[in-house]
Amino acid sequence: MKLYYSKGAASLAVRIMIHEMNLACTFESVDLKTKITETGGDFLNITPKGYVPALKVDDKIILTETAIILQYLADQHHATAFLSELGNVNRYRVLEWTNFISTELHKSCAVLLNPNIPEVTKDILFNTGLKMKLNMVNDHLSKNQYLVQDQFTIADGYLFTVLFWLPHFLKIELSPWHHLDGYFLKHKNRASIQTAFQEEIAEAI
Repeated sequence: MKLYYSKGAASLAVRIMIHEMNLACTFESVDLKTKITETGGDFLNITPKGYVPALKVDDKIILTETAIILQYLADQHHATAFLSELGNVNRYRVLEWTNFISTELHKSCAVLLNPNIPEVTKDILFNTGLKMKLNMVNDHLSKNQYLVQDQFTIADGYLFTVLFWLPHFLKIELSPWHHLDGYFLKHKNRASIQTAFQEEIAEAI
């Protein structure tokens, strides 16, 4: 199994969960501007989408989209601690949060990172979109240690990655969201997260 990644991108969430599940995996970086992998391959031949993460399961199967890869890893390796079994309502709560993070938080951040969008437009989008969504997650975490019950799940690995982007890439401090900030500070010391950052960012956080 091989994960194609770019430093600090959504592929980081997959790497975190690979370590949580203690899975054997190799990693190959991708230059998202040139679409060339570190071994000189054409990334567009691996996935025409041209973005990470992409998980090479074997010679026939390449999976893309963070939410789907996370679900696949948990299901394929029977990691029910991170995604409950079929029929368990907590499974759907985890997938509900995972998809919310993907469609509402991740994509909102992607828009704000786009250099072609004027700053005034980004300010409007932040105040009318992302800020309100962060408020909602912050409220949820005021009453919960994790996104779902008392367990770190695939949704938490994804949320942590998005929260990392805010101060590091978007220059948005987490301190106004007290519970999000506390959640980030608490979970950054997890072994899987520290290992993922040491491998990918080349430094711990």
